[in-house]
Amino acid sequence: MNRPRKKAAAIAPIELGISVSKLLEEAFYNGSSHCYNLAVPNTTNSLWRTLTKSGTLTFIAGPCVIESEELCLQVARTMKKFCTKFGANYIFKASYDKANRTSAKSFRGPGLEGGLEVLARIRQQAGVPVLTDVHTEKQAAMAAEVVDVLQIPAFLCRQTDLINAAVKTGKIVNVKKGQFLSPAEMGQVIKKAAEAGGRKLMITERGTTFGYNNLVADMRAIPIMKAFGVPVIFDATHSVQLPGGGGDKSSGQREFAPVLARCAVVAGADGIFIETHPKPDRALSDGPNMIPLSQMPELLSKLVKLHAASR
Repeated sequence: MNRPRKKAAAIAPIELGISVSKLLEEAFYNGSSHCYNLAVPNTTNSLWRTLTKSGTLTFIAGPCVIESEELCLQVARTMKKFCTKFGANYIFKASYDKANRTSAKSFRGPGLEGGLEVLARIRQQAGVPVLTDVHTEKQAAMAAEVVDVLQIPAFLCRQTDLINAAVKTGKIVNVKKGQFLSPAEMGQVIKKAAEAGGRKLMITERGTTFGYNNLVADMRAIPIMKAFGVPVIFDATHSVQLPGGGGDKSSGQREFAPVLARCAVVAGADGIFIETHPKPDRALSDGPNMIPLSQMPELLSKLVKLHAASR
């Protein structure tokens, strides 16, 4: 993937009926240029400048997992409207595969092929940058053809080969801090990514394992990790997760997510990662943590004001 790229064409919905997985895999391994007809315009540098130079609060928000294209479009368009109104940056997020569900029977998502097709259409039709998780080196290369930000899941934050593959795509890479690591230990993760060529890196704090189905969010983590010289995002909804607290699924305390989000903004977070859904109690993944979409305007307004007051 080191060859010069052709100028990306606009994505037409009809083109996305083609197997994205097949085309991207063919391009990656056989040198085909078919994938560039499906790829999004490369706006990585402009997005990175917006995230790092504007001094504006960033929201990474969406449903936990792709349940349907209609749901994702609804959330993306609604959140874009809210963030535009309050003068915030917005990145849509959703996972095509939740690979670490508590139970093997839990819903994981549409998978790589179907998920990338949906995310490409969301990016085009809603006109927003898109973030998604990647779990393998192959997935990193393929997802980079479709999304703007690659996310390394917390459980995989020390996987050297995965980190190397993600940063070599040239995309922005958001590494979620493992629940099993201290904030200071993330310094080695960022160093590892930088040595592999990563220049557009972010860290997301998502709480630390406390034991007995609970996490603790230590706000000292934000200034500690900002000292590494990269943007620090705070994951308000996963920080109130109760891992395995529902027996065969995780539980959560969504009522505390806004509280932690406010604390994180005052502590210096550059952005807030927050999962939202029109009907969280019916969501197929992480419903107990997610904020109802209808409550997001009030929360965003308060967080933007806090961010401005604390600068």
